Amino acid sequence: MKGKVDLSQYDNSDYKPGGNSVKRVLWHLVNGLFFNSMFHFYAFKTFMLRLFGAKVGVGLIIKPHVNIKYPWNLSIGDHVWIGENVWIDSLDPVNIGSHACISQDALLLCGNHNYKIKTFDLMTGPITLEDGAWIGARSIVCGNVTCKSHSILMVGSVAAKDLEAYKIYRGNPAEIIKDRNIE
Repeated sequence: MKGKVDLSQYDNSDYKPGGNSVKRVLWHLVNGLFFNSMFHFYAFKTFMLRLFGAKVGVGLIIKPHVNIKYPWNLSIGDHVWIGENVWIDSLDPVNIGSHACISQDALLLCGNHNYKIKTFDLMTGPITLEDGAWIGARSIVCGNVTCKSHSILMVGSVAAKDLEAYKIYRGNPAEIIKDRNIE
């Protein structure tokens, strides 16, 4: 049976993003002014993330034009680097381990839609980047994915399933191409 999508019946009322509506509005203003802009001051950005409920370690480098959906769903370890134009769609928890790197234009997408039902309902899932993981430029990590310790997702690749520790992945869908050996 083929059927048809009927977006007039879409109902997102089951999703609870956390934070009250005032907090969400304030965050969207702060996000636009200081994160998704040319603003460079890392310490101030770290302070604002913590103020809005994110757990952030020391040494965070967060470049300009980063977009974070809900910081209260975000946990970041020590000495993490987040590049320009990164989009963290934290509809569900996003946990980033220490010494992880998210390169420019990467997407961490906790949300998607159920294409199998006509109402196209929202589906969410957490994302975990363990210590030392590296998400390459213009790559995508989908919800319900863990990028295990020191795994690499190469430029322009898509992780729709867990990445094994100390492995390098490439492609869409991402496949192992070799081991990661750190000297």
